[in-house]
Amino acid sequence: MTALRIGLPGFGTSVDSIVRQAQRAEADGFTSLWYASAVAGDPLTAMAVAGRETTTIELGTAVLQSYACHPLLQAQRAGAVAAAIGPGRFTLGIGPSHRPVVEDVLGLDYATPGRHTEDYVDVVAPLLRDGDVEVPLLVAALGPRLLRVAGEKTDGTVLWMANARAVADHVAPRIRAAAADAGRPAPRVVAGLPVAVHDDEDEARATAAEQFAVYGQLPNYQRILGRGGVSGPAEAAIVGDE
Repeated sequence: MTALRIGLPGFGTSVDSIVRQAQRAEADGFTSLWYASAVAGDPLTAMAVAGRETTTIELGTAVLQSYACHPLLQAQRAGAVAAAIGPGRFTLGIGPSHRPVVEDVLGLDYATPGRHTEDYVDVVAPLLRDGDVEVPLLVAALGPRLLRVAGEKTDGTVLWMANARAVADHVAPRIRAAAADAGRPAPRVVAGLPVAVHDDEDEARATAAEQFAVYGQLPNYQRILGRGGVSGPAEAAIVGDE
């Protein structure tokens, strides 16, 4: 049976607060922290510091935007963080983000995100393997093309809003088949979902519907939510009491 590891989203507005969260999460027995690209403006510096102030917890990105950073620079940044933290504790997760971010915020063309991401992986993956410190690479893969890319060319995928049904019926079969066809080891699947420990399930889901409403409006997430048989983020959330 595949080992189940439980992590948390990494957060904080300063290096000190990010370090404190990492130390607390490690002490509480969580195995990993996953940082979005906007954490503290750019999470990598704070992650490097947090890694040196902890001993075992894995620190990963979920995810850094590919369009915003040249793949050569991305590999160099990842290698520097991995070297600072130490072997086996840093994982680079990348993804193409979404049309509103890439076109409206970055002012770039989002016409071919699948081809862009595959080309990006073709550059960055070998650099991560051939550096002084090998860095695992995950791709935010929700659709068939990027699941193939993740299986063939990387160490796995890091997801958001893909529930257990979506993982079992859509994600896992495709990424595992692609890895097997390429002669690669079984890929890793990092599944991210909103979680609320709460006595009132209806109240918790209503809050999730409000806080995560934007994800129900983006086409990529709409499709993966549909794969899971749910209509929106509130239904995908994991909610229950202790």
